[in-house]
Amino acid sequence: MLPLLALAAAAAAPPPELDAKAAARFAGLALACVHQEYPNKIAHVLNGDADVKPPRELTPAFYGCYDWHSSVHGHWLLARLARLHPAAPFAKPAREALAKSLTPENIAAETAYLGGKGRVSFERPYGLAWLLQLCAELREWDDPSAKAWSKALAPLEAAAADRLKAWLPKLSRPIRVGEHDQTAFAFGLIRDWAKTAGDAGMLTLLDARVQDYYGRDRGCPLAYEPGGHDFLSPCLAEADLMRRVLPADRYAAWLKEFLPAIPEKDAAWLEPAEATDRADPKLAHLDGLNLSRAWMLDGVASALPADDPRRPAVEAAARAHREAGLVAVTGEHYEGGHWLGSFATYLTTRRGVP
Repeated sequence: MLPLLALAAAAAAPPPELDAKAAARFAGLALACVHQEYPNKIAHVLNGDADVKPPRELTPAFYGCYDWHSSVHGHWLLARLARLHPAAPFAKPAREALAKSLTPENIAAETAYLGGKGRVSFERPYGLAWLLQLCAELREWDDPSAKAWSKALAPLEAAAADRLKAWLPKLSRPIRVGEHDQTAFAFGLIRDWAKTAGDAGMLTLLDARVQDYYGRDRGCPLAYEPGGHDFLSPCLAEADLMRRVLPADRYAAWLKEFLPAIPEKDAAWLEPAEATDRADPKLAHLDGLNLSRAWMLDGVASALPADDPRRPAVEAAARAHREAGLVAVTGEHYEGGHWLGSFATYLTTRRGVP
């Protein structure tokens, strides 16, 4: 048995960086789907016969990877990995895929689609949050092509941000579900984008609404999670969001009231979920839940003081979920292969964790 000091040191160690083999696997999943049009699941409001078109004509930049939001974060994956691994064999095809999609003409059509009649709630908030995260990645990438893609995306970026700014004052309550409509997860991505973009108006509005929605929350019912189709944890996503908003001392106290189930010792308290049928697109969500729980737990741990007695338990749960989630990112079934690589990349590159 390791001495207690060694156990504590092991618990405090950061997770290993993304290795080249895993990066290539994740990039391969996105490259295989960003321009694969079918199968396709569209959330499409038709205003007339003229709107009956194939996905590649409706949304010519983001028509692959089964649905719009998965296509968006598949492009984010390619940008993220090409930026971090510019010499890797997948970097050139990743850049070629981005160049094919992110043209001014394609983005003009995407912007027009977003503004179409009856589409005020299109991909809100999940897909719009991932779009802004893609824009943030390109803004942070010091590369001539990335700057050109960022410029091309600017009209759609502005339209997405404006839509969210118009929505937030009217949203009377947060959305506490484990799927796409959840607000806590989306708000985290949006806030990270706003800091990168220097959008002070979004930061001010979002932080005020976050406090309204979540600031007085206590005793989140973590024992009720997960739901059978969840890929996001309502409780952990809120905890990961609030660490972005609250000062460290206030956050530690808020977390104690919000998640009292976190033990003050390294003890089992949150078990990974098991996907019972990875060929079922809804049941496969639980593999994504393990990945998103892992990065949310990493985020929570990063905001706690080094001597906080809860850190070992949080970090141990993060490792368990990381291991359970990553083994499922295989591409064996398109139901998971079209999106799990993005979640694995977000986790293993520590996006969003300071």
